[in-house]
Amino acid sequence: MTLTLHMHPLASFCHKVLIALYENDTEFEKSLIDFSDAQSTQKLIDHWPVGKIPVMEDQRRHQVLGETSIIIEYLQQHYPGDTRLLPSAPDAQLETRLWDRFFDLYISVPMQKIVTDKIRPEGNQDAFGVNEARQTLNTAYEMLERQLTGKIWICGEEFTLADCSGAPALFYSSIVHPIGPGKPALDRYFERLMHRPSIKRVIAEARPCFAMFPFHADIPKRFLND
Repeated sequence: MTLTLHMHPLASFCHKVLIALYENDTEFEKSLIDFSDAQSTQKLIDHWPVGKIPVMEDQRRHQVLGETSIIIEYLQQHYPGDTRLLPSAPDAQLETRLWDRFFDLYISVPMQKIVTDKIRPEGNQDAFGVNEARQTLNTAYEMLERQLTGKIWICGEEFTLADCSGAPALFYSSIVHPIGPGKPALDRYFERLMHRPSIKRVIAEARPCFAMFPFHADIPKRFLND
């Protein structure tokens, strides 16, 4: 197999790349990284010393890539499919990259702050940092509501890289910090994401690992069953 994705099925940033791969039926092999296993972790570090997942390995082109957005753009450039995840027009590319980064930085990052604080040892929680993260999510939800009004996907009519980022970001953030009332455009967008086949597949593959998620009890029941 030419492409290998080093990943974990529960990790939101791995979901982002998996969605892109499934959108275009790209052939690849999964390499599961278990951070509780020293040998598995070392395998990742050998490829990408900072030890972050996902990492894409392309044996044919002798390339190893980290960073989800770069991986997806690389796939479009070298392994294109029917779904073009980065538009051809320069201005549309900028808008796509903007909202891709928005989801990563202002939804995924504060979401992860809330999740990691949940598993900190008793007495070492960061209440101030968690409150800041929740405030960031509130602001981000409001901005998304404005951006999505009158749109199907985050940048318009076409599903893009930015939506690959938005799906896992909102899936997990809506569990740890619900979107709340008064955001009909964002609610409709979330439902469109959750019904897209590539995203449904990613969630189904993550389901066996949901018990490991610190907020497992808050996952809506509809995501716990086929």
